[in-house]
Amino acid sequence: MLRLFVRVPPSDDGNCATQFAIGVGLFIAGVVTIAMVVIPLATVNQSVANLTSGALKCTSETEQVEASGYAENSIPENYLEIYQRVGEEKGIPWNVLAGIGQVESHHGRWDGPGITEGHNDWGAAGPMQFGALDGSAAGNSWGGEPIMPVEDRPEEGYGQDGNGDGIVNVYDPEDAIPAAADYLLDHGAKEDIRQAIYAYNHAWWYVDEVLEWAEKYAEGSYTASASIATAVNCTLTADGNFIGSAPDDLVQAVVDWALAQRGKPYVWGGTGPNGFDCSGLVMRAYESIGVTIPRISQDQWNFGPRIPKGQEQPGDLVFFDVQRPGEPPGPGHVGMVIGDGLMVEAWCTNCGPIAVREYDSPNRAPIMGFTRPLEAPEAKAQLENR
Repeated sequence: MLRLFVRVPPSDDGNCATQFAIGVGLFIAGVVTIAMVVIPLATVNQSVANLTSGALKCTSETEQVEASGYAENSIPENYLEIYQRVGEEKGIPWNVLAGIGQVESHHGRWDGPGITEGHNDWGAAGPMQFGALDGSAAGNSWGGEPIMPVEDRPEEGYGQDGNGDGIVNVYDPEDAIPAAADYLLDHGAKEDIRQAIYAYNHAWWYVDEVLEWAEKYAEGSYTASASIATAVNCTLTADGNFIGSAPDDLVQAVVDWALAQRGKPYVWGGTGPNGFDCSGLVMRAYESIGVTIPRISQDQWNFGPRIPKGQEQPGDLVFFDVQRPGEPPGPGHVGMVIGDGLMVEAWCTNCGPIAVREYDSPNRAPIMGFTRPLEAPEAKAQLENR
């Protein structure tokens, strides 16, 4: 965990228009096809999103995947039991925890430094490789000493006594695995599992490798999106409606389609079906109901009436002030409003998969405004002629 990787804060700098213009040639050459290879992604089966009439539905039961024969034969029996128990207790996929345990320490079986005692060169320790050394590159996310009595555990840190033996021990999988689960949860695992794994170790190759192992450990197919559905579809607005509930069935179909793309990768110049850029996602969402809107964000900004801030509703588009020299004038990023300050978006190459995020955030570029595409005369004409 937390090796020598520098995390680059996500930004809105990936201008959809420029990416599309440059990306057309690359797409023809096949580069985008390579980028769109579906990477195995993990699912937190906290909720089941049913694409039926009306809004996406919310259920809250936890469903853990069964262990594959490969998992039963390759993971030590005690580790497999802990992964599965902690996954059930914490509401996080046990096989993702197992993927981290495999990549970090071969489930405690590596004989390198820091697995059963001491620290590695970056200050990480234990089978889940928590930062456990003050002043080291990895820091001390464990909190306190690697091994300490429960009463000595500081308030800060993720170290815990998972087996109730009175000792908080980073080298004990019964303590380290639930601590890893809490770390992932605190870093948004229920909204974006890939981003949470990235927070655990700041490298996208690491995320991919963990999820490849998670897929091997799962019985049957394993894909990502339900984890994000939990945060969106099981949340109520101030009016008592589920997030993502649109004002009418037509807009609801657009919102449902966009939400169903969560977990798919951001692809530069992508218009689906396996990956999208920001404007490609919203274009295809409206296309799903037979309405054609412009391809790039700058042109989308001029399609449909502007909506005052505070009056936006699910299905509206939110545009961001991302502009660079040589690009067309207008906003360079767009997302789809789903309610209560949230949007579904394809953000940027290094920002994780398509997901739900806040749009009015200090970490984002300034908002230029909102539009309502179905109120555009062109859209109304298209709907009348369907």
